[in-house]
Amino acid sequence: MAGKQATAGATVAKKVKVLTEEGLLNAPEKDYMNEAQLAFFRQRLLELRDQLLLNADDTGQHLRENEVTTDPSDRATLEEEYTLELRTRDRERKLLKKVEKSIKLIDDGTYGYCDETGEPIGIPRLLARPTATLSLEAQERRERVQKMFGD
Repeated sequence: MAGKQATAGATVAKKVKVLTEEGLLNAPEKDYMNEAQLAFFRQRLLELRDQLLLNADDTGQHLRENEVTTDPSDRATLEEEYTLELRTRDRERKLLKKVEKSIKLIDDGTYGYCDETGEPIGIPRLLARPTATLSLEAQERRERVQKMFGD
């Protein structure tokens, strides 16, 4: 009996296809944002989230390691390094919010579709920027408007 269950489990495991970037790009349009594609992007977003959280932990640890230096030039260099590191972490904090939002969009079934038009964003754009919420055309339109009228 245990042998049959193990075989059945192996059969089920074989049915779950692990997608690659190439597989995503070559998939027919009718498969857009199917279960396997959503699983691929969820995994990619979770890995990105984990990396961002790890970077934040590393920064916290690094900043807690107080290097004491009496030389003003060395102190200025350290402060500049800390400033750059904090600026990078601030950008990553903003990206982390976008990653969390994208994971929620996967959960509610709207991931991969433009916020403005409702059209598919497209696999190539999502591979390049998995947190994208606008199609390329909508993003370009938004950037043109911002350039003309400012922020």
